[in-house]
Amino acid sequence: MEYISTRGQDGPIGFDDALLSGLARDGGLYLPVEWPRLSHDEWAALKGKSYQEIATEIMIRFTDGEIGRDEMMAMVTDTYAGFSHDTVAPVVPVADNIHLLELFHGPTIAFKDYAMQFLSRAFDRALAQRGRRAVILGATSGDTGSAALEAFQGRDFVDIFILFPEGRVSPIQQKQMTSIMADGAFAVAVKGDFDACQDAVKALFRDLEFRDRVGLSAINSINWARLMPQIVYYATSALAHGAPERPVAFSVPTGNFGNIFAGYAARQMGLPISRLICASNRNDILTRFFESGTMERRSVEPSLSPSMDIQVSSNFERLLFELLGRDGAAVREQMQVFASTGRFSVDDTALDAARGLFSAFRLDDAGILDEIRTTLDETGMVIDPHSAVGLAAARAARRDGLVDAETPLIALACAHPAKFPDAVRDAVGQMPPLPPHLADLMERDERMLTASDDTAAIATLVDSKRRG
Repeated sequence: MEYISTRGQDGPIGFDDALLSGLARDGGLYLPVEWPRLSHDEWAALKGKSYQEIATEIMIRFTDGEIGRDEMMAMVTDTYAGFSHDTVAPVVPVADNIHLLELFHGPTIAFKDYAMQFLSRAFDRALAQRGRRAVILGATSGDTGSAALEAFQGRDFVDIFILFPEGRVSPIQQKQMTSIMADGAFAVAVKGDFDACQDAVKALFRDLEFRDRVGLSAINSINWARLMPQIVYYATSALAHGAPERPVAFSVPTGNFGNIFAGYAARQMGLPISRLICASNRNDILTRFFESGTMERRSVEPSLSPSMDIQVSSNFERLLFELLGRDGAAVREQMQVFASTGRFSVDDTALDAARGLFSAFRLDDAGILDEIRTTLDETGMVIDPHSAVGLAAARAARRDGLVDAETPLIALACAHPAKFPDAVRDAVGQMPPLPPHLADLMERDERMLTASDDTAAIATLVDSKRRG
């Protein structure tokens, strides 16, 4: 299995090289040269298998020639050993053949754990084999940072720096990051929004001298190996609801387009997904694209679902590559236009192709509070504000006939409600408790660094704090 850049000037390279590089050297994102596909019979043979067994069978398709089945199974078993639910990613019914896929049973109670715990083990393996060290630099709107610091803390071969927008993550999210005290693990509060953090990360990856000197690598969803494990829970939930004999649909709350692109990847592998619903909050750059064919950056507006407060959806570049016929030069041109003007457009052919699979939906803060209340009244379940966006979009898709009543519609519940207690309290008048392993979180000591959004200042900070 080999990987190429969406901008056409890097690759093909192997899995480990793509893993350790993170962002392609031409500024693009890596994708497989060809999508591996499972036949109907191969999908059917996975029904009834454990999460770990299904994860192994899916992910070895992307590591062929580098990580074999037995080694992958050992890594996957270790990855999910500490998750709190026996099935790892359970699915619970809501109403009208709508279901919630619970993705908050990992150590930091958010969906990022499902990939990050695997990613840390993949880095350990690759760096040990090569006798190298790495500096991981990432940006977070909340959940990626805590999951990354939890997964990579105390690793012998890795220093990790996570940039987060000061004052724009929930207190729980911040404490999960700043209470990590291990050597080589740093949470950095940046004076700016998430897009400013992400821009700084991308700029430092484009600085090839700095990148090579410090061994820079990425754990954001710009890294293909971050998305790869997320394909698995689309497969496990679809297989549990009738696939491959019948299609399923998914509703995905997303800001950076990574989680929903993992659903696209599952479909490219042959999983019968009839529709992917892209659910946005008030920062609706993705919804506006699917409505108009124009991607246009606007100012980020703080919301009750802060992990989706994004106006530059980095992973959309991967879908753009697919929509433009895998033409790296065309993608490169569009990204240059976007960088200079803050907008780009696609033609009707590309937009129609996108709409053939994707639908889009937006929900404001009032709608989020309404959905949290409605779900509690109807089911007794308390959900977080991001999950509320996805579930409201699923209900709308069913109501509007975008997904017929016979097709299971699975909404992704991406975080535990206790990560966003203020929004939940405003909606239903109760504070959701943290799970036992995090019960003392807010009393823990904390440590964090601060920085401006100036790229040079962040580079200096990384240089001064990294080991070796």
